[in-house]
Amino acid sequence: METAVFKKFYKKFYNKTNGFIPTKPLNQNLYPGDFFQIKNGELILLGNIFRNRIVSVADVSFEYDIKLNASSWSFSDGVSKLYSGRDSGHNPIEGEYKYSKQILAFDGFGSFFFKSNNPEAAKIGNWGAIQNELIIKLTQTLFSFRELYVVTETAITSDWTLAIGGSDKAELEIATESENFGLVDIFGDASCKTIQAREIEFYHRESRKKPSFFKAKKLTVRQEHLDVFISQLVQEYTKIPSWIENFYDFDFNLEDVGFSTPNPTNAQTCVLDMLQANQLNPNTALAYFTWEDANLDDIEKLFITYGS
Repeated sequence: METAVFKKFYKKFYNKTNGFIPTKPLNQNLYPGDFFQIKNGELILLGNIFRNRIVSVADVSFEYDIKLNASSWSFSDGVSKLYSGRDSGHNPIEGEYKYSKQILAFDGFGSFFFKSNNPEAAKIGNWGAIQNELIIKLTQTLFSFRELYVVTETAITSDWTLAIGGSDKAELEIATESENFGLVDIFGDASCKTIQAREIEFYHRESRKKPSFFKAKKLTVRQEHLDVFISQLVQEYTKIPSWIENFYDFDFNLEDVGFSTPNPTNAQTCVLDMLQANQLNPNTALAYFTWEDANLDDIEKLFITYGS
């Protein structure tokens, strides 16, 4: 299955649920304290700050059973109802029976319908009390991470259902014999059965309370260091044409010497790589690193893959 088909769903999910991100793949569980990296579009789980005893559990407080806004946890994009109504059928044993039926049409690749019930969360309640300790230990004394995410909150639902279309011809026909529906949505109900699925790329109903959605903090270089670094690059660039002309005994076309400011993600790595030996140490780590919320840029990284 092409993972790009999930991209629209992940972005919409983040915006609708106030910052939660689905795990990738969706059958992966994440818990508060898990830490991971994103490499070649893959979420690689590396450990847990509590299980690995990076911080003392005695210094941490947890919040459980946090009720989330249920109306924000069911949504769709590019899906319309071709048909919704009550039909009748005939069974040789039971005779005539009634059932509700819907036909959902998807308008293109990645269009989706997501429905869930009873969302609730668990989180690290005092992240501020441990964040500095984590920076020092994860970048200097225990590990030497330069890119890292730490899960601060995870969410579960009593059940969720997701259907994603693979083209503009995708359709999903579903039905239920339950008497409770009439013309309301039957998508995602436990009694719902699939009559026909055409060009549906992904269709799954999860009935277990799995922590498949999370919020995370990402390790980043402090903005002031990024600003100084980029400013220095710009200053150095102005000296490059003159140096090239004097150093090389060759007729280079100096009018085409170009310079592009690095994007923040690349600049962060450059800042750390350009530090002199021992300039970054346990005493200076907090001056260089901070934590930021994982966001849409990080979701984008989940769908960037490189050739093998």
